Amino acid sequence: MNFDFSDEQRQLQDHVRRFLTDKCGSDVVRKVLDGDAPFDRELLKGLGELGVLGAAIPEAYGGSGMGPLELCIVAEELGRAVAPAPVSSSVYLAAGFLMEAGSEEQKQAWLPGICTGETVGTFAHAEKPGRVSAKSVSASLSGGKLSGTKIAVPDGLGADMAVVSVHDGDGLALCIVDLKADGVTVEAMDCIDPSRKLAKITFDNAPAEAIAGSSAETIAAVLDKAAIYIGFEQLGGADMALAAATEYAKERMAFGRQIGSFQAVKHMCADMYVSATLARSNAYYGAWAVSTGAAELPVAAATVRVSSTQAYQYCAKNNIQVHGGMGFTWAFDCHLHYRRSNGLAVVIGPQSQWEDRLIDQMRLANASAAA
Repeated sequence: MNFDFSDEQRQLQDHVRRFLTDKCGSDVVRKVLDGDAPFDRELLKGLGELGVLGAAIPEAYGGSGMGPLELCIVAEELGRAVAPAPVSSSVYLAAGFLMEAGSEEQKQAWLPGICTGETVGTFAHAEKPGRVSAKSVSASLSGGKLSGTKIAVPDGLGADMAVVSVHDGDGLALCIVDLKADGVTVEAMDCIDPSRKLAKITFDNAPAEAIAGSSAETIAAVLDKAAIYIGFEQLGGADMALAAATEYAKERMAFGRQIGSFQAVKHMCADMYVSATLARSNAYYGAWAVSTGAAELPVAAATVRVSSTQAYQYCAKNNIQVHGGMGFTWAFDCHLHYRRSNGLAVVIGPQSQWEDRLIDQMRLANASAAA
């Protein structure tokens, strides 16, 4: 399979990169990291004005209607910039669920605000550490009232609405909750990446609206697409960590030589490059699958999730190693990528969960081919 982005899509990439270079330097990331604000609202608003938050949302709902490939490009640039903006939770997840299963009224009510950045959405799923399944979800919706507690809700501190998973007696279903309504309590949780804060949200007979026809299959389908978009974020971050390591290796002198001339450093950077390149190949496979609605989408999503997670964590960790003792300090930016790489690694489930999903999907594909 041959795949690449078009010239027009590359122009979009350059446009978004210039915007983020101007509006999202490491000082912006550090301001959120050090402060109490859940994210940079001006940055999110600027992305909305740029039209990229609604890249994969039709114009009828306030989006720009470009498509999933354009959203992949935007995601990669957000990852390069370590952007402190809730795009993954609001656009890939909340808007993704609305597009997948929401009613016309629900789409009209929430999607335009998400596209402009005026409304921030999230997905509240986990109730205990570890993998989420029908057995682990006890939140319930009855008579339009939601009760239950969700933990590790991404960008939950600054979110306006949430798509929440509930147990409906037969399995999983979804509902929509206005997080500013009565009966909703939002608390901060400790996390490794304070530029993308997590929250614990308690619902006590909070008013909620069911997403009719939603199911465990709906959740899996949207998480597959989100895995590809997040994979592009991780890819962008891995590329930047690799670039930072190689540039430092060229400039830093030790024993009268550039440290990049030492074999150990060369091999470390080469391994980082191999990991990031493998992730890019898999990410492009995922982009093709999500843009064409291919039957291979579940396999592609799990592949992207595993390889991009491995690549970003590996490159972020070794970027610190190449920088040596200075790499561990607050003054250098290495920790920004290290934090983000570990935060993104669990935002839609741990890597082991996606490894198992990849194996299961490949078994199903092989069984189908053999039948």
